[in-house]
Amino acid sequence: MQSKLFELEWGGKTLVAEFSDLTNQANGSVLLKLGETAILVTVVMSDRISGAPYFSLSVEFEEKFYAAGAILGSRFSRREGRPSEAAILSARAIDRTIRPLFDQSIRHEIQVCVTVLAIGEDDPDVLGIIGTSLALGVSDIPWRGPVGAVRIGRRKSDGEIFVNPTYANRADGALDLEILVCGQDGLINMVELAGSEAQEPDIAAILNASCSLHAQVEQWQHNIINEIGVTKQTVLGPTYPSEIANLYVAQFQDRLFATIFSDQPGKDHIQACAREFVTLVTEAELDHTNAATYFTEQINQTLHEGALLHNKRADGRAFDAVRPLFVKAGGISPILHGSGIFYRGGTHVFSALTLGGREAAEQIDTIETQDTKKPFMHHYNFPPYSVGETGRMGGYNRRMIGHGALGEKALLPVLPAAADFPYTIRIVSETLASNGSSSMGSVCAASIALMDGGVPIARPVAGIAIGVLINGDEYRIMTDIQGPEDEYGDMDLKVAGTTVGVTAMQMDVKVAGVSIQIMAEALEHARIARLHILESMLAVIPQPRDSISPRAPQISVLQILPSQIGLLIGSGGKTINKIQNDTGVTDINISDDGAVYVTGVGDTVALAVQRIQQLTKTYTVGEVVEVTIVKLTKFGAFAKLDDAHEGLIHVSELAPYYIEKATDILSEGEVVTVQVSAVQDGKIGLSIKQYNPEFAASKGVLEVKVKN
Repeated sequence: MQSKLFELEWGGKTLVAEFSDLTNQANGSVLLKLGETAILVTVVMSDRISGAPYFSLSVEFEEKFYAAGAILGSRFSRREGRPSEAAILSARAIDRTIRPLFDQSIRHEIQVCVTVLAIGEDDPDVLGIIGTSLALGVSDIPWRGPVGAVRIGRRKSDGEIFVNPTYANRADGALDLEILVCGQDGLINMVELAGSEAQEPDIAAILNASCSLHAQVEQWQHNIINEIGVTKQTVLGPTYPSEIANLYVAQFQDRLFATIFSDQPGKDHIQACAREFVTLVTEAELDHTNAATYFTEQINQTLHEGALLHNKRADGRAFDAVRPLFVKAGGISPILHGSGIFYRGGTHVFSALTLGGREAAEQIDTIETQDTKKPFMHHYNFPPYSVGETGRMGGYNRRMIGHGALGEKALLPVLPAAADFPYTIRIVSETLASNGSSSMGSVCAASIALMDGGVPIARPVAGIAIGVLINGDEYRIMTDIQGPEDEYGDMDLKVAGTTVGVTAMQMDVKVAGVSIQIMAEALEHARIARLHILESMLAVIPQPRDSISPRAPQISVLQILPSQIGLLIGSGGKTINKIQNDTGVTDINISDDGAVYVTGVGDTVALAVQRIQQLTKTYTVGEVVEVTIVKLTKFGAFAKLDDAHEGLIHVSELAPYYIEKATDILSEGEVVTVQVSAVQDGKIGLSIKQYNPEFAASKGVLEVKVKN
């Protein structure tokens, strides 16, 4: 085995890249390590042209169970199955970082495979981006890299900044701001942010700081590529006969400009013009192989010229204008626990809220996280009819997972603490019509559904997408991008937040990157638009409903001693199952700290809580209790305190003087008042004489005086 190592001191740790013949059939590969985390990245470009009329890039992020040093999976299958949500999100981050640096005219299939070989305290997703950049850089695949990537976190408690924070640094909401930033040469081309209402200037400052960290890892990659990289392949782009260009200039150039800037939303009218162009090229018996691609390039160029030279926007809006809004809370059916409808122009989203008990939480079991409960879920759907198309229904794709996770990230900071609202929360956002940024529409609709369902969120969250058109040093920022601006624009910056600050952000580009100046301006445009949207939402539903839906399950929380957990569960679950069956509650869930969550409908919850309280009640010495005599013996009487506890009234505790036997003053079934005299090892001692010294005398049993 031949190998060569390269090291970089970066962010307080050593980054190690190893190049070898381990995967010598791939166009390029690298084994990358940071601490105990190790990944293998391979890149391959097919020899044949795919035949698809688009650039075909796929990124796979493979999480191997052995990487965690554990045998995972279900008990029925110990093999890896489909990628986890975390793996899909990591793959999307890599894809969105590297894609704009390819020549989009390439028609050979390119596949990136990132395999997590070992996982330590460092997240492999940043390594995945850098490793992909290195593997592409040393390969013969045409690519305009390398790129840098870094995650920056800010600790909530003291504001300390972490470069590539570990899992421990990020655990349990320890960070109030976390940003994954990628880019090259001082430009930004991919961002993922989660924040607890972060301020825009703070975000811009961290983006700026990330560029210097990028520069270190970029220069390191340049040095490696210069030393061991190979010559890139030459891939010819599409060619266009001069007759096609002549036909376009003569019959479609002015017409396309008028079509794009006809003040119509969407892109159906533009696509109709494109189809007509291809038809005329075909009828003229010209080579129409790349006619559609040629026309697409003209749409892109015309959209830029219209904005930058003529100050025009496709649908006629001002560049900082938000499309018309419509908000509705509830009104679908009382069966739903909450619902919201949100329109922003031609993008229409419906969100439904469902509340459940702790048993409804999603179980997370991946190489990163094992045996973890996820009590909040936001799922996003994008059916084909939302864009006027037919297609396969059911299931979900990577885009749906990505948009759902973005909405989840945006809403999480405003949700109530589990101690205040112990429910599992699931929101499903259905994109019913789409004309740009349905993901941010889902954030708005989901916020409305939460408030309609009586979930006591801190504040509603709204989202907006900001675009930009760039030509050299000139650029034009666009608020609330739609249709052709989304497809042909140079940036898609999605920003979600409250009236206080930003809770989530995601950016990808179609150019090499955008400057910090553009990012800062775009964030300000997003803030202004977000406040406008929130004003419309609050006008319809100014605060969460006073109570949750009567159709939602009721949850009561009570605390028992951790030592009583076994008592409540019983042998083989016998006790807890009996309480659940007798009362009809849906679920009784016990935490390790002794918190008991009882979920059910109607009076069942109160009945179960009463049973649990009786079972786990702790009696204290001196406490006065009314008891029922259940058994008499020579040495005293056993008395029932409640359904779960019995105590002993010893014969010496019957009266302040000698009583020969308990039957002299007590009978089975009799109810008497006693005082707790002793509690030890689960046994309870009771006393009549301490509470009522005259009890025996009242029964006619007097003290016998013995004569000397």
